[in-house]
Amino acid sequence: MNQRIKTILDDIFQKKHHVFRQNIAPDVLSGFTVSLKEQKIPDVLRVQKRLSWVLQNELPVILPGEKIVFMRTVPKIPEIFTEEEWTEIRKEHYIHELGRICNISSNYSYTIEVGLEQRRKEVLQSIDIHLAQGDKHGVQFLQVVLHAIDDIEKLADRYAELAINSGREDIFLILNRIPREGAKTFREALQFFRILHFGLWASGNYHNTVGRFDQYMFKYLKNDLDSGTLDYDSAFELLEEFFISFNKDSDLYPGMQQGDNGQSLVLGGVDENGNDAFNLLSEMCLKASLELKLIDPKINLRVTKNTPVEIYDLGTELTKQGLGFPQYSNDEVVIPGLLSKGYELKDARDYVVAACWEFIIPGQGMDIPNIAALSFARVVDTCVKKYLKTATDFNSFMDGVRQEMKEELESIGPGLSNIYSEPAPLQSLLMNGCIEKARDISVGGKYNNYGIHGTGISTAVDSLTAIKKYVFEEKLVSAGEISDAIRNNFEGSDRLWEKLRYDAPKMGNDDDFADHIAVELLDAFSELTANMKNENGGCFRPGSGSAMYYLWHVKDIGASADGRKKGEPLSANFSPGLNVKVKGPLSIIKSFSKPDMKKIMNGGPLTLELHDTVFRNPESIRKVSYLVKSYMDLGGHQLQINAVNREQLIAAKEHPELYRNLIVRVWGWSGYFTELDEVYQDHIIQRVELSV
Repeated sequence: MNQRIKTILDDIFQKKHHVFRQNIAPDVLSGFTVSLKEQKIPDVLRVQKRLSWVLQNELPVILPGEKIVFMRTVPKIPEIFTEEEWTEIRKEHYIHELGRICNISSNYSYTIEVGLEQRRKEVLQSIDIHLAQGDKHGVQFLQVVLHAIDDIEKLADRYAELAINSGREDIFLILNRIPREGAKTFREALQFFRILHFGLWASGNYHNTVGRFDQYMFKYLKNDLDSGTLDYDSAFELLEEFFISFNKDSDLYPGMQQGDNGQSLVLGGVDENGNDAFNLLSEMCLKASLELKLIDPKINLRVTKNTPVEIYDLGTELTKQGLGFPQYSNDEVVIPGLLSKGYELKDARDYVVAACWEFIIPGQGMDIPNIAALSFARVVDTCVKKYLKTATDFNSFMDGVRQEMKEELESIGPGLSNIYSEPAPLQSLLMNGCIEKARDISVGGKYNNYGIHGTGISTAVDSLTAIKKYVFEEKLVSAGEISDAIRNNFEGSDRLWEKLRYDAPKMGNDDDFADHIAVELLDAFSELTANMKNENGGCFRPGSGSAMYYLWHVKDIGASADGRKKGEPLSANFSPGLNVKVKGPLSIIKSFSKPDMKKIMNGGPLTLELHDTVFRNPESIRKVSYLVKSYMDLGGHQLQINAVNREQLIAAKEHPELYRNLIVRVWGWSGYFTELDEVYQDHIIQRVELSV
């Protein structure tokens, strides 16, 4: 990187820009919320007034040397409802997370191309149509969208005024055109995206993904390179600054932990015609992320059977840095899987990932991909207590497991009805069809499916494997004895505990005895959700990811038949159990590719922890690349690899001041290790390290 980028990056690491954040008193925020209540106005007008308030209170800032501007100075977005109002809303509605639109992917491309004034004309035309139809609600929504356009343009004008007054004519000339007009150059397109993305956060929406950045931005890059407006180095410099801009405000974004902010960027894959879409910008993004070593944007790489190993090498070089990405998704599995769930071919080929790994369609989907979770470990725990002592054979016990899964899923569905989400007019402007229909995206999009995570799969499989082998086949222990030992947390049953923990077959060792139970469980998960429908007519998509549930669900169960004692954590995502001795990464990918992952269409990556010494030279990089490619060729759907060093993590926990920039993968996102809660730090330290 050149000196300008290095200076900007150093300033971000040192948080020098935080000096511009305003100290807005809590009573000012709460007073704004109370005033909305007192005005007795509908939610869509409250949202409009909030965006206006936030953007009017923003102080334009242009940092030294930067070419891409817009930075948060209002650190907290006020609520549109008081706590008392939320309490009343919850009496009649299910509220997902914060009750705001999140975890969807906007169609940035069209608005960047045509500009906000063209979008204004489209809104006005739609107002005329819906006025004639007597659609007062639709007209009100569209008028709010116009206000959002006004608010964004006014803030851009204030930045333009600051630019000209600061002698930054280059920035002034750009903001004098965009966002009113469509972008013509790569720099304009990057700045336009920054403005829209900034506006979404200021609107109260969160986990705003980036989508297929290399596809919708490539034409601007190509035109500039072809015309000589930019050369490769100057374009790469702009791209690096653009990547840095994601980290200006990321600590303000809602999430389970610092870093869980949803700024996911997808590269590669196929285009709408099924042709390879990896391009020069895809490669530049991988190289920029490699050089900057930042947690945002989070890189996701779509691959196919035709993806050259050299692209895997680029991905592996990035993994080597310990960032926890790229996360890989396999088009050969994902696209057919999405088709089986009712997605159109063109849309399925355009898929991206949500904040973590869940598959969504940019501009089209109002899917809620993380609405609930099924705990496989809890299902087995319950069945051990309910059925094991009376089961005549393993098949009858598995019938009980399937029945318990069915009952738990049936209990999940009804609770997810009458969902309320705050309106999102600016987000709606960036979603296909909302302006024409005069309907906010909060009431639904083209796709309105729900995703259910599946947690503790390896604990469940390993427990069932031990029960099958030692209770029903070898009869080494009776159902009563193993049930009592589990209930007593293996106290007084040391020899049995050692047998279960260290000798029993485990998922991850390419052992069909265990792996076929995983196939059976995931097939059952798919079959039992196949006919579930939500209130919007959408399906329920089963997934193999855990999100934060791998920590939550362990609180609901005691010890388990795999030798895990009470309180010991479950593994994250789709991965072997913690403390399981596995033969190596090759045996893991063979085990975890046996289920038909086309049926598990909410995503959830196989997660491998490789010791950082694995990446020591080009030959080792190539070996890891072939490992990733092999998993995809075997039918794996997603994979993330973490380069870890247990000793370094322990040292970072003890001396955080020395490891401020140490990045780790947590579940579907990466964060700075020293900023994580201790429970997440300890889990990461406990994960298995492998060598290839």
